[in-house]
Amino acid sequence: MERLLELETLIGRNQECFYKIGQALKEIRENRLYKQALFESFEAYTRARWDMGKAHAYRLIRAYEVIYNLSPIGDKLPANESQIRPLTQMDSIEQRRIWRAIINSGMELTARNIKKFIEDQKTAPVSKPDLTDRITHEYMAVVKAMLEQVRVAQHDHWQKTSRQAALLWHRVIYEKIVSKGADNG
Repeated sequence: MERLLELETLIGRNQECFYKIGQALKEIRENRLYKQALFESFEAYTRARWDMGKAHAYRLIRAYEVIYNLSPIGDKLPANESQIRPLTQMDSIEQRRIWRAIINSGMELTARNIKKFIEDQKTAPVSKPDLTDRITHEYMAVVKAMLEQVRVAQHDHWQKTSRQAALLWHRVIYEKIVSKGADNG
């Protein structure tokens, strides 16, 4: 039992190493520091120096990039590179949105659970509210008139459209939206 505790302590202390390695590899790659060690390519450097394949080196770099992106939004971060893998397929905004949802779900943070959560999010139907029943005929008429004015302005390359005309249309649309909101409120 004592040996198990020693090993688990060792693992716990080194959990963050995966993204620190990714950070170091990213700097080496971006600054071409591997050339100082007389390697022609980053891939040759990682293979010879660290016995690490190209795919693994790039996974560690992407893991660091995800951790860097997620770190401002909370204390709970993925604990290992395999938990991060499904997040690497997303842009930074989507990573943050999904990670917040994962944390808020309260589920156990395992690579399998994270992957399943993300897959479920992709297949879940996106429900957009149907607001077409709230649009009045008057509002549509104003929008159509404005779009006609925009079409005319575009046709003459905006040569005859003043700033005041654009602001007027903006105000008309705004007033229609506000009055529609007051009617429903």
